[in-house]
This record gives sequence, C-alpha cells and structure tokens, in this order.
Amino acid sequence: MKITRQKHAKKHLGFFRNNFGVREPYQILLDGTFCQAALRGRIQLREQLPRYLMGETQLCTTRCVLKELETLGNDLYGAKLIAQKCQVRNCPHFKNAMSGSECLLSMVEEGNPHHYFVATQDQNLSMKVKKEPGVPLMFIIQNTMVLDKPSPKTIAFVKAVESGQLVSVHEKESIKHLKEEQGLVKNPQQRRRKKHKKISGPNPLSCLKKKKKAPDTQSPASEKKRKRKRIRNRSNSKVLSEKQNAEGE
Repeated sequence: MKITRQKHAKKHLGFFRNNFGVREPYQILLDGTFCQAALRGRIQLREQLPRYLMGETQLCTTRCVLKELETLGNDLYGAKLIAQKCQVRNCPHFKNAMSGSECLLSMVEEGNPHHYFVATQDQNLSMKVKKEPGVPLMFIIQNTMVLDKPSPKTIAFVKAVESGQLVSVHEKESIKHLKEEQGLVKNPQQRRRKKHKKISGPNPLSCLKKKKKAPDTQSPASEKKRKRKRIRNRSNSKVLSEKQNAEGE
C-alpha cells in the first residue's frame, strides 16, 4: 500500500514539476487543521514528508495561522506548537490579520508564483484551492498523508497552455530570464539607477590670468624721427603762412 501511494505521489509531482516548475525543496504551507490531524495520527511531519515526497521539504505557515491558533485556546495547543516550529512566510496581512484559510488562499493566488503546497483538512479551503491552477494539495486520511491528484481546473489550464491559448507563469518567468540574458530587456535594477551628472571643474581657460600688454619699447632714434617730422610740419606751416601773407599784401 505504501509503495502504491509513493507511485501516485511521484506521478503527481512529475506533473507539477513539468508544467508549473515545482522544485525542491518543496514548500508546504500548513494550517491548524492539518497540524491537529498530524498530532492525532502521531505523524512526524519532518521525517515522513521527505520520505513520502521523495525530496527535501520545508514546513511553512503564516502569521495569520499562528494568531488563529492562539485565539482558539488550549484545545489546539499541540497544533500551535507544531506550527510554531515551521518557517513563517510573510503574508500581506501584517496589520489586519485574517483567518488562516483566507490567508493561505491568498498566498497561492495569481498563479502560485512561489510554488507552495497547501496542506489542510478544511474542505472549504480545499475546494477553493482546487480552483487555483498549479497548486498541489495535501491532506491526511486514515492517519496517512496523501498528495491529491491535479484538479480539473489545473488540467484544463495545462491543456490551454499546450494549445497556445494561455502562457503559464513558469513559461513567462523563463522567457523573461532568457530576454535578460540576451540583453533584450534591461534589468529593473538598472532602470532604477539614475545617471548622476559628474561635477566638472572650472574651465581651465577661464582660470588663466589676463596677459598685460607689454609697453611699447621704442628706440630713441624713432622718437627723434617723430620729433623731426613734427618740426618739419611746423616749419612747413610757417612757410605756407608767410607766403599767404605776402600774397595778401
């Protein structure tokens, strides 16, 4: 019986691995009902889950689940201890906590980008999870853990992707990664970096001192020539004035 269960689990894991990119370590979100069922069935989750799924696992929960278990009192004290030993994943309800089922459902919406498994005994939550494609569902029946087969919604989604009607989240991520490697899409971190203008120094030409005009150093001979010209001009002017006076007389 155990071998048959592992064969089914291996088959289902292969389906989610090939179509939705589920990889080890498998991240399994636990709610209070699953922890309580494991406690009653004396199931050692940390030991038995890796054997059943044949791979490394991480037990996870959220703050909302922990707060819900605290409010329920001593009846679920053992389940609270199991949940407190799990890794706490950040949920968007830090200020306003909600029920554990609603919180886990919000963690796997929009294509389940983090590839979470949901482990719950809540039938209402299970029905809602099955409507989200690509979410592996686990539960406990007769003190035995079971990985549920892919839901009809998940199978229909995979067929739509194969026919080219839809693109899976896994394919979108791989396409984006390939574009970034080939340089077709800029890395968003590079877009955020603003180019700062370099502080340039003053113009070196503007720093040069103005050259003083050199005084005209002319030879004394040139000065004499100028004086002689002036003298000649004066004599010529006297001669002209005398001629004009003589003519007038």
